[in-house]
Amino acid sequence: MTRIAPTALYQEVAERLRQRIFAHELTPGTWIDEQKLAEQYGISRTPLREALKVLASEGLVELKPRRGCYVTEISRRDLDDIFPLIALLEGRGAADALRRAKPADLRELREIHESLEAAAREGRIGAFFEANQAFHRRLQELADNRWMLGVIQDLRKVLKLSRLHSLSLEGRLQQSLEEHRQIMAALEAGDPVRVERAMHDHLLSGREALAKMDAKAGKAA
Repeated sequence: MTRIAPTALYQEVAERLRQRIFAHELTPGTWIDEQKLAEQYGISRTPLREALKVLASEGLVELKPRRGCYVTEISRRDLDDIFPLIALLEGRGAADALRRAKPADLRELREIHESLEAAAREGRIGAFFEANQAFHRRLQELADNRWMLGVIQDLRKVLKLSRLHSLSLEGRLQQSLEEHRQIMAALEAGDPVRVERAMHDHLLSGREALAKMDAKAGKAA
């Protein structure tokens, strides 16, 4: 029997393109020049097309008949549709995580939360964002529902297409921190109903912040 490579070529290509999309090197609405990319990566167009199919399944690109492949553009309607879904899923996930969490898990979440506090005090938005992501991700892992985790991850990938970053809005970092304090307090109180509501409201608050940023950008244009 032939040995299977640890990572198929198309998967590596998909990951490289995914990171370029998240970094907005390939901006929303951009046409994907398959021939140029294949030449840049030194590959044939077959693994490239397989990679694009993977990204299309994640909602990051759109394959348009006879027109080619384009980086997905995320609209206000998309944000309005996605955020309530994530709020429902992550709210339920936080409650499930609390029901399964052991004391050591809660201590780990407290440590991550303390890193949020430190980043907020020092005004380090990048560090706050990373700690925020780690906190949400750990709760999702503790919920131990692979189907829920998969859907949340896919939705969050699509949200990365937005150029708006809610933490850049004046006052949003402190507001987000206060919301995290409420989530952490509910976790430590052992109240799954309260933690579900706090997580749900926290995510919808993020959508409201993006809407304010969008409106502000519109006025400035």
